[in-house]
Amino acid sequence: METVLAEDVLHRFVLERAGVRGVIVRLGAAWREVAGRADYPAPLLDLLGQTLAASALLTGNIKFEGALSVELKSQGVLRLLFAECTDAGRLRGLARWSAEELPEMLSLSELPQAIMAITIGQADRGQRYQGLVDLRHPDLAGALENYFQQSEQLPARFVLAANGQHAVGLMLQKLPGEGGHDAQQDEDGWPRVEHLTATLGRDELLSTPPEQLLYRLYHEETVRLFKPRPLAFGCSCSRERVEAMLRSLGREEIEATLETQQGTIEVTCEFCARTYHFDRVDAEHLLSGGAAANSTVQ
Repeated sequence: METVLAEDVLHRFVLERAGVRGVIVRLGAAWREVAGRADYPAPLLDLLGQTLAASALLTGNIKFEGALSVELKSQGVLRLLFAECTDAGRLRGLARWSAEELPEMLSLSELPQAIMAITIGQADRGQRYQGLVDLRHPDLAGALENYFQQSEQLPARFVLAANGQHAVGLMLQKLPGEGGHDAQQDEDGWPRVEHLTATLGRDELLSTPPEQLLYRLYHEETVRLFKPRPLAFGCSCSRERVEAMLRSLGREEIEATLETQQGTIEVTCEFCARTYHFDRVDAEHLLSGGAAANSTVQ
């Protein structure tokens, strides 16, 4: 079988016989762009990749405008974990940690004062939904499965894995009425799919192209694939957002920053490393409500 778009792609599919729908995401260059922004320790690299894949998975079966983000904050060694996928399939993410040496496995349930939220939409458009994820499960897949069980009262299954080259995720949902007549009568469909999915190992998930993997696992369940959706690294930073951030600081802080930085304010995006420069004239325009006149971007 010829495989098209084997990397940086989202596939939606239905297992018609079992009455199950799903999404599979395989990230290559987009993930490596995110992973290369910092020297992440191996356990954190794995978790960030899983979270980035999950952010894309969660966009697979919903319609929205803006961005869907998964964000975790804690008072432990993992300070911040953030991943985002937009409605256009643009991905970005980062993590911050406070210790040079992390444990071999990062357990979400052991992070002190940890909060994870899934946010959909854009607050500046007045359209925003946020749900909190229970972190009693040690791994991200288990936490997301519990989130869907609690929020939608329907079982879901997540399989997530990442290494330095790829980040991959598989999401399955049992939905009433999905598929044809046989699916509605097949009470063993979901347990059967769960059993098949349990045979999937980490190495197989990371190394196998999406279409090949789906047919290898579920070929007896009548796999119906929808048109693939391309994904790519992309940052939503902009000159306007940086200007708004600076304006929120107020005149006193902006002028103090100009004094300490020899008349220039430099702002670098942590996601894409894009740098914005503002001089005294730009700052005055910002504070007076005008647009920056002589600002430059690198």
